[in-house]
Amino acid sequence: MAEYRQVRFHPPPGSTTILLIRHGESAAFDEDNPFALVDGHGDPPLRDPDGLEHARRIGERLAGEDIAAIYVTPLQRTHQTAAPLAERLGLEPKVETELREVNLGEWESGGLRKHTREGHPLVLQILAEQRWDVIPGAEPTEAFDARVRQGIERIAAAHPDQTVAAFVHGGVIGRALATAVGAERGLAFAAADNGSISEIVVVPDGPWVVRRYNDTAHLAG
Repeated sequence: MAEYRQVRFHPPPGSTTILLIRHGESAAFDEDNPFALVDGHGDPPLRDPDGLEHARRIGERLAGEDIAAIYVTPLQRTHQTAAPLAERLGLEPKVETELREVNLGEWESGGLRKHTREGHPLVLQILAEQRWDVIPGAEPTEAFDARVRQGIERIAAAHPDQTVAAFVHGGVIGRALATAVGAERGLAFAAADNGSISEIVVVPDGPWVVRRYNDTAHLAG
């Protein structure tokens, strides 16, 4: 009598597994000393020692993985977070500009943190409408969605049948996973923790597959 066991997931031929790793905790916002900007984006370094410890633990967690390439964004917190893993694997990180964080317009350089803590009315509107672009001057949702998709697809096209690590930002992870599952709530996955690992499989000419979200087992304790 034939038996049919449950089938374990295997990435389809030609697909790319992308580990979306949120950078470690960045430096605290000081209203008297706002973050420097890089191409209009706030560019704080990792917080010492917490963010640097996040980076170290990510490096330990992924050191045994078969990772073909490491990607970072133009912002220094992703470079610093990727550094321990890059050193362990002997890989030179590549910059994918399209995966930089969503631009928050008038709230760049740390304003979002301040206004969230103070209960600014626009924060409630962001949650209600599930869009960042209710902030004055913020990047339009459609433009952010398009460039995140472009960055993910460009990485996938360069690495068929491989696994890569992309050190990115919370907004980018949220946008990528929302795209993968067709979430009507655009910010449904926007709460990834610093140092967390999420995973998608990008299938050529097919839907993206979500394999995990906000994995923080390596940060426990």
